[in-house]
Order: sequence, then structure tokens, then C-alpha cells
Amino acid sequence: MDGLIEAALHVRDHAHAPFSEFKVGAALEGDDGQIHTGCNVENATYGLTVCAERVAVFKAVSEGARKFRRIAVVADTDALTPPCGACRQILWEFCGDIEVILANLHGKTESLRLKELFPRPFDASFL
Repeated sequence: MDGLIEAALHVRDHAHAPFSEFKVGAALEGDDGQIHTGCNVENATYGLTVCAERVAVFKAVSEGARKFRRIAVVADTDALTPPCGACRQILWEFCGDIEVILANLHGKTESLRLKELFPRPFDASFL
């Protein structure tokens, strides 16, 4: 198994999802090979919940990382779970057209480019 997927699978166990019980893990690989992980953290108001992908990006940036190769996202679903719209926006702005690896607990995986998930992104070039 790919080490990035393993890291996402492991951090998924740390998710705080007492309301939805939908645990997600993400692992973001920097250009230097360092892996930054994140899990979803729910809040009773749901609107303040932060997804695993955003946690991974924010942790990476807070640790000084600025360039990224790929991200793995793991959830316990039969159909592979892609990043939500908010996560796609954050991934685009901080990572660009990186490889996105989707995986589940049964060993199913799919790899695609962020541009396939987010074909017409909004970024600083429009400002």
C-alpha cells in the first residue's frame, strides 16, 4: 500500500465525528516528501466543522510547507469520497493541480488530477 494512503488511513482514526460518525483522513505530500496529515473535526453546529483535507493543508502551511505533490483522502464508503467544494477551493489555491488519490477501507483507490474535480477554479488571477 502507498505510504501516503497509509498515513491518511492512520490519521482517520483520530477524526472527531461524534455527530455524523463519518470519519475522514487526509495526507498531503510536500515537494520535499514530507507528509502532513489531517482528519475531520466536527462541531455541533456543523457549519464550524473542518474537513480532513483542509486540516492537512492548514497544518502543512503552518509548518512552513508551500509546494505539494499529491493528497490522499480515505473514508469508509463503498463509493470513493472526493473532497467537498470548500476543500477543492483550498486545495487549488494552496496546491494547484495536484494528484488526488481517493481510497476506502477495502483497498479500492482512484487517482485523478484536481483539475478533473475542479475544472474552472477561482483563484487570485481573477482579482
